[in-house]
Parts: sequence; structure tokens; C-alpha cells
Amino acid sequence: MECKKQVHLEKCNCTYKPCSRKGVCCDCLTYHLKSRELPACCFPKEAEKTYNRSFEYFAELVSKRKM
Repeated sequence: MECKKQVHLEKCNCTYKPCSRKGVCCDCLTYHLKSRELPACCFPKEAEKTYNRSFEYFAELVSKRKM
């Protein structure tokens, strides 16, 4: 399977500048799931900027209907 990094980069909302996984969604998801986190693309813009990507924060946002 061919990686569509360039296509994904156009939609990636990750604000962590030195991230080596930008646009490589499979690597990003694997990395974050190991830490009980979700990638930036699962969060709204303002929430993503906090760099809190935890499952718990995601659930909090959902329960407050901010997603």
C-alpha cells in the first residue's frame, strides 16, 4: 500500500512543529495509542492546541458536547 503522506499533510491539524509523523497517519495512530492518547485529528482546533490528547480529555469534550 502506498502512503498518501502529501494528501494527509493537507488535512493534518497537528500543531506540534517537530513531529516526524505528520501525514503518516498509521505511525501517528500507533504512537498515540501506545500512550492511551488519540491523534490531533480527533480533536477540535482549540482542544488540540493544549497537547492533551488523552482518552480522558476526549471523553470530557464529548460529554460537554464540545465535539
